[in-house]
Amino acid sequence: MNVALIGHGSIAEDHAWVLRELAKDQNQPVTLRAVLGPEQQAADEFARQHGALYATTDFDQVLNDEHIHAVIICSPSDMHAQQTERCLRAGKHVLCEIPLALSLPETDRLLAIADQTDRRLMVCHTQRYWPSSREARRRVVHGELHPHALTGRYLFKRRENVNWKGRQRDWTDNLLWHHACHAVDLAMWLLNAQAVSVTAQVALPSEPLGIPMDLTISLRTPRDQLATVVMSYNTHMALHDYLVIGEEDTLLVMERELCDQHGPLLLRSEHAPILQQDAEFFAAVREEREPEVSARAVRPAMAVLQAAQEHLDALLAQVGRDACHPRLP
Repeated sequence: MNVALIGHGSIAEDHAWVLRELAKDQNQPVTLRAVLGPEQQAADEFARQHGALYATTDFDQVLNDEHIHAVIICSPSDMHAQQTERCLRAGKHVLCEIPLALSLPETDRLLAIADQTDRRLMVCHTQRYWPSSREARRRVVHGELHPHALTGRYLFKRRENVNWKGRQRDWTDNLLWHHACHAVDLAMWLLNAQAVSVTAQVALPSEPLGIPMDLTISLRTPRDQLATVVMSYNTHMALHDYLVIGEEDTLLVMERELCDQHGPLLLRSEHAPILQQDAEFFAAVREEREPEVSARAVRPAMAVLQAAQEHLDALLAQVGRDACHPRLP
């Protein structure tokens, strides 16, 4: 199976490593055929480093290459929906980095296009492949743990426009549609919840990035379970975990560890979550089935983010009205 990488930034490097690992399977090889990027020299260098057949800045060249069966979209977040649509309509299967889109209507449109074109569409919710989160989810689904509540924290410092590998970005990240997409999806997945009621508080955009830097999202499931997700780009102490408060036990889910009240239960295995994630995508393509973390599977989380976005939009509109019509003393 021949694959193209759309984008050649930090996360594309991780996918390129995965493709090299999967290429070792002689029975079901996966090959990096093309790399697409905004600058030819940088794309050429990435292609040389990772063994791609060619690099290009021309999206149509990738779309018209009949030898490319699937693409992995690693471009800036605000380009994901448009590029996903173009790839699906060109007959390519798509693995899209999070977020799939920046609105629920865009998400639904892409779902419909994937169904119409009979192409696989999967999203990189890599936290679902942590061994810790999979074990916690197993206990909930099998009735070994009945959650009352969940608290998720995704906190780190991003007051400059740099990414997780310390590289300067020419685009601005989105706390709500990118990182909260990870956290909200995992919270709902751990609770095994599809439909929830939503309350959100989103800070006003602030300098120097001009985006909201803090937010809180509260969820209530039909089973009266409560979940609170707290996000920040401001904190000097990086924290990322999920506390699942259950009737039988309380679990602390972290990327590299799962703990209960007595201590560690499970440490991170040697299998990289991104490797398992991408392998699932290619297996779904070969087997002509819906992937485990399809666009349809993550739609409930996108609906929550849409509700939070609408709260922010209303707040911004109110601030604008107050600025134009200040209250009298």
